[in-house]
Amino acid sequence: MFRGSIVAIVTPFKDGKVDEEALRELIEFQIKSGTDGIVPCGTTGESATLSHEEHDRVIEITVDAVRKRVPVIAGTGSNNTTEAIRLTRHAYEAGVDGTLLVTPYYNKPTQEGLYQHYKAVAEAVPVPIVLYNVPGRTGINLLPETDARLSKISNIAGIKEASGDLKQISKIVELCSDDFVVLSGDDFTVLPILAVGGRGVISVVSNIIPEDMAAMVDAFDEGRPDKAREFHYRMRPVMDACFLETNPVPVKAALAMMGKIEYEVRLPLCRMSDVTYGKLKQIMTDYGLIW
Repeated sequence: MFRGSIVAIVTPFKDGKVDEEALRELIEFQIKSGTDGIVPCGTTGESATLSHEEHDRVIEITVDAVRKRVPVIAGTGSNNTTEAIRLTRHAYEAGVDGTLLVTPYYNKPTQEGLYQHYKAVAEAVPVPIVLYNVPGRTGINLLPETDARLSKISNIAGIKEASGDLKQISKIVELCSDDFVVLSGDDFTVLPILAVGGRGVISVVSNIIPEDMAAMVDAFDEGRPDKAREFHYRMRPVMDACFLETNPVPVKAALAMMGKIEYEVRLPLCRMSDVTYGKLKQIMTDYGLIW
C-alpha cells in the first residue's frame, strides 16, 4: 500500500505560528519532485510541540493541498492510548490514507502493552496504520515478534523502522507477510533495508533533495542496484548534515537557506550553533543546493 520515497515533512513556522502558505508550497515542491507520499505531524514535523488544534490543522492542510495525488500518512501517535485514538480518528475523518503511530514513549510499556495499545487504536479507527519504532527517542524497542502479531490485524499495514538494527529489520521482513510494508526510518539505512526486503523510506533528507531520494528508491525497484548505490553515496553528506544537531533543526535551517521557509523551531529545540550551521552551509553549497 505504501512504498517508495515518502517525506516526513517539516512544519514551517512564522512568528510562532504554523505557516500555512509555506506548508502548501513545500507540499507542491515534494509532489513535483517525485515524492511518493507525505507524512505530516511526525518527528520531523515537530509534533511534540504542536497544540492539538495545530496538529489537527496541519493534517487538514496537508490533505487539502495533496488532493489525493500521493498518499498522506498522518502522525497520530501518543503515549496515551485514548489520545492516540482521538488523533487517529480526526486524521481518518480528515481524509488521510494512513496514519503513523510512534511507540508510546516515557511510560515504557511491555511488549504486551505495546500490542494492546496498537490493537486498541486499530479496532477503534478503520484506517491503515503504520507502526513507528524509534528506540533512540522513545526508550522502548518494538520487537519483531510483536510486529508479527500486530501484522495479523487487518488494518495494520506496516512499520517505519528507525532502530538502525539491520538484524532486527531482517527478522521483521522474515516473520511478517509480504503485504506488511517495512519502511526505513533512517535515511542512511534505506539502501540496505531495500536489499533485505523493505519497500522504501519515510525520509528527513527528502525535505531538501526529494528528487534524489526518489530516484534512488526507483533505481533499486527497477533492478539497477549500482545506480541506487551511486545515489546513496552522493546523498550521504547531506544525510549526515541533517543530523549535525537534533532533527529537525538542521533540515529546517537547510530549507531556510533554500528560501523555502523561515528558520524557526520551537523550544526546547533551538537554532544550530554557529559552527554546525557553517558546516551545514558548506555541505549545501557543495551539493549545489545554495550558492
